Amino acid sequence: MTEPAAIKPGAAIETSPAPSMPSSTDPSRASTPANATMEKVPDDTSKLRTFLSILRRFMGVADIAAVRFSLPAQLLEPTPNLEYWNYLDRPETFISIGDSEEPLGRMLGTLRFWFTKDLKYVKGKPCKPYNSTLGEFFRCIWEVEDTAPYIKHSTSSEPSSSAASTNSTKSSKCVKVSYLTEQTSHHPPVSAFYVDCPEKGIIARGYDQLSAKFTGTSIRVIPGAHNLGIFIELQNWGGEQYQLTHPAAHLGGLLRGSLSVSVTDTCYVTCAKTKIKVILQYLEEGWLGKTQNRVEGVVFTYDPENDTKTKIKEVPDKDVLCRIEGCWQNKVYYSLGSQPFAKSPEKILLVDLNPLFPVPKFVPPMEEQLPNESRKFWAGVTEAIINKQYGLATQLKQELEERQREKAADRKSRNSEWQPRFFTGVVTPVGKPDLTKDGEEVLRGLHMNQFQLVPNKELGA
Repeated sequence: MTEPAAIKPGAAIETSPAPSMPSSTDPSRASTPANATMEKVPDDTSKLRTFLSILRRFMGVADIAAVRFSLPAQLLEPTPNLEYWNYLDRPETFISIGDSEEPLGRMLGTLRFWFTKDLKYVKGKPCKPYNSTLGEFFRCIWEVEDTAPYIKHSTSSEPSSSAASTNSTKSSKCVKVSYLTEQTSHHPPVSAFYVDCPEKGIIARGYDQLSAKFTGTSIRVIPGAHNLGIFIELQNWGGEQYQLTHPAAHLGGLLRGSLSVSVTDTCYVTCAKTKIKVILQYLEEGWLGKTQNRVEGVVFTYDPENDTKTKIKEVPDKDVLCRIEGCWQNKVYYSLGSQPFAKSPEKILLVDLNPLFPVPKFVPPMEEQLPNESRKFWAGVTEAIINKQYGLATQLKQELEERQREKAADRKSRNSEWQPRFFTGVVTPVGKPDLTKDGEEVLRGLHMNQFQLVPNKELGA
């Protein structure tokens, strides 16, 4: 198994039990030898020094995320990568995307979800979860109240009767969101994910893959070749589809010993059916290197058959529906119409991140998880790290890595290609993975609190 040097910023989120269903509420556990030595906990500065010394070996390497090297356990967060790496920090913003009866309202709902999907980065510290092994998978659900507020989409707009009725009952209605992800490829490391909410008629899917380069002072992380973004489909609106692309990010502060994440790139949200597009520009650091975490953007009508505009300044005023401005770690506003944001008479709050924290997820009980399910697979390593037995944790981790290498060698000797269980292809269909019958069954089971699965015929590790 390889450890990409890119650190994924954020803190591990503890789960808590749902009142209506059984759950596994703590990090995975397995018995650890009683005579294992408890070691001194390394402080953040010591961790950073060790990590930096490892990174320096890869100066100039085009993609350190694809390089084979193993990090010692004391540098890892005791959290599986597949559990950590999801976009549902605030599921209520996701399920509300299709609530508006107007296309602009649905696009603004998509943007509200966009700014909350990585809340763990805003509220947490940079950390490195376990790297995923081939065939490893993770499943969970969220149960959330359907309480996201109505989004104003015109200067005179009020909620329609149906929207008003929906909002009036939201506080008492809980909605389930199911999530399934599987590591479909090891070289390059790629995982497929699928989000399903039948009650609200919305799904999301995509491939996660990162490419990272160490510059000497920071790590630049960009989407890998198979990561084309998040694809959201609104089934109640005739299959209306949104593509959300990821911007590049930088992990800095390696030399200062104080890690920070900055985003200075452009990303896009498009909906070909409604012919509405968004350009979001994450701005450079402020004066004297103090990051302002600013973002500005424009929502406008476009021609999907002639999509040539990639910069805000290229969009003519006649096409502008509204403008976006704010701080992606604080508050983001929008103004309706084409006039400059600063001159707009009304700046409407899209989202305030200050009171928000990631919502706990609910996972199947440990006794109903399969051996290649993330929490169960990493259980021994997790317990050893939590018990500060880093030598043991590293040993157990290396055993898992060796087992994966042996499995790969065996498949090669048999001229056998690895096939995912829950998704139809390793990296296909391009950008938008499809579920197998087993994958569909997993999501149905999550909605019904039925978690038992037939074990895999073949394991990747």
